[in-house]
Amino acid sequence: MAQGASIQYERVAEIGGGAYGTVYKARDTESGKFVALKSVRVQTNQNGLPISTVREVALLKRLEQFDHPNVVRLMDVCATQRSDQETKVTLVFEHVDQDLKTYLEKAPVAGLSPDHIKDLMRQLLCGLAFLHSNRVVHRDLKPENILVTSKGQVKLADFGLARIYSCHMALTPVVVTLWYRPPEVLLQSSYATPVDIWSTGCIFAEMFRRKPLFCGESEVDQLGKIFEFIGLPLEQEWPTDVTLSRKNFPPVTRRPVSDFVPEIDEQAEQLLLKMLTFDPYKRISALNALDDAYFHEDETPTKS
Repeated sequence: MAQGASIQYERVAEIGGGAYGTVYKARDTESGKFVALKSVRVQTNQNGLPISTVREVALLKRLEQFDHPNVVRLMDVCATQRSDQETKVTLVFEHVDQDLKTYLEKAPVAGLSPDHIKDLMRQLLCGLAFLHSNRVVHRDLKPENILVTSKGQVKLADFGLARIYSCHMALTPVVVTLWYRPPEVLLQSSYATPVDIWSTGCIFAEMFRRKPLFCGESEVDQLGKIFEFIGLPLEQEWPTDVTLSRKNFPPVTRRPVSDFVPEIDEQAEQLLLKMLTFDPYKRISALNALDDAYFHEDETPTKS
């Protein structure tokens, strides 16, 4: 990790203030290319940066060697000590002009075509399968951190940063959206890679609807909206390690997907339901989702 605030990057504009601090568009004065700068304040211990932060950064740097087309590139990392208790860590990423949220807002009145949605979903899942195969859980997947280049290439951003940012969370009051969070996170149960699949399912539905699927205002409200869609899970499916009881929710049954996503076709609906499965162990994986009939329905079998 390079020490000192690099003067190699010249700020051009502020491009967003997420839960994790301000993001700047900057120019690399050496190459002339645009980059995105994300700075986080991390509490420093006696030995410098927490080992968890150093590990996370090392993992992100290792992923760079694969140069995956659907993952945003981490170009550089700079650390600047601000005080004995605090270090500013600046992550330098490749710059992409728009995110999926903006992309959907700019879509034609008729919406994106089914083939276009399928292409975006395939790329998103390719990026996710790559992260998961390297044991990286995104944990905060939403349209704002899925980038889309001018050529329609999807790139996942802000992955692997959750633990770096958890050091930062103590220092800043944050508001993180609940809309893409899976039931196990809302219930504060244990979680792993299936959390990202749930978020992807919410985004998949949003590509058709062009507005979020579940807009809850609290954890309980979010769960209530989810159960209106998938039905109240069975008692035996309810996680045992949570404080919120199943009895807190009305006994609703699953409604037709078309009530929520009228534009969706049958194959897409089947995949969506595999993603929005309450039990994380039964939720489809990114790799299996890529093998789903939805992506292969147009393929005609070759004659032997």
